[in-house]
Amino acid sequence: MSKKSIILVLAIALVVVLSGIGYYAYTSVFSSNTNFSEEQAVVYIPTGVGYNTVLDSIQPLLKNTESFEMVADKKGYKLNIRPGRYILKRNMNNNEIVNVLRSGNTPVKVRFNNQERLENLAGRVAKQIEADSLELLQAMKDQEFLAENELSEREALSLYIPNQYEFYWNTSAEEFRQRMLQEYNRFWTEERLKKAEKINLTPSQVMVLASIVQKETAKVDERPKVAGVYMNRYKNGWKLDADPTVIYAIKDVTQKFDTIIKRVLYKDLELDSPYNTYLYKELPPGPITMPDISSIDAVLNYQDHDYFFFVADVENFGYHKFAETLAQHNRNKRDYVRWINKQGIRR
Repeated sequence: MSKKSIILVLAIALVVVLSGIGYYAYTSVFSSNTNFSEEQAVVYIPTGVGYNTVLDSIQPLLKNTESFEMVADKKGYKLNIRPGRYILKRNMNNNEIVNVLRSGNTPVKVRFNNQERLENLAGRVAKQIEADSLELLQAMKDQEFLAENELSEREALSLYIPNQYEFYWNTSAEEFRQRMLQEYNRFWTEERLKKAEKINLTPSQVMVLASIVQKETAKVDERPKVAGVYMNRYKNGWKLDADPTVIYAIKDVTQKFDTIIKRVLYKDLELDSPYNTYLYKELPPGPITMPDISSIDAVLNYQDHDYFFFVADVENFGYHKFAETLAQHNRNKRDYVRWINKQGIRR
């Protein structure tokens, strides 16, 4: 073979090799490399983990791990791990996957409502962000934070307004708490503060009363009327005599918050607890549950009427019968007692 022929063969071989390398590089970067049939898959990258941990998480979602690693290395991702929640879409290529992992931290919608205690709230939120329940509870109960915001530990639940909020998954417990403080301050607009002042209640007291209204009725349209009853009692110096506060007192004393209590007994009314509004005239020291916004606004805009009593309406379930006098109330109450006895509800 002549020298020219050898050079030609070598040149052709080089072109083939370079073409192969180019093709491999192209396919490594731009060909689909996902291995899931759903429209998308979610990857969670905890704070402080290294590249190998990320690779372990993402490997089941890839067709070819080696090609992903090559692209990740070339784009400097191995030294730039960012915690968060990331959404990979079906048929993404390695270039797109790495770009998402570098900058595509996707927010999560955090939802919570009607939790009875900070412990319950911490557990609910921990299922939705990276911070665990213990970290969240410690942040919520931090005495320095509470003192700065003039809240006792019993009042702290008031700070968390039930709603849906957007957070990054890797939000810390302290960041969550701070955001909720901002949302609380945003909720208490000048208009709401003026309404609270007009009825001689602080925002914390409004939240306590709203929590009782929340527990008394699930009917949003009835809440202003129920709030009106409690405001009538409160303004006239009466004890609130609210059954939900007694139920909470029982749970608080026994520390059995999973207990279901459907009926308050006469002996329960003597339970010595600051939450027992049959025993103490003052408002409870904190909310007995997390009230909905509708319950908070029901207190601020309570219905002005002459009712001082109410009892469950057995003919219109979910609603109540209201009375101006004790005699009227006792007649209504007899109907309820007959009904609850017939149902066999003893506790």
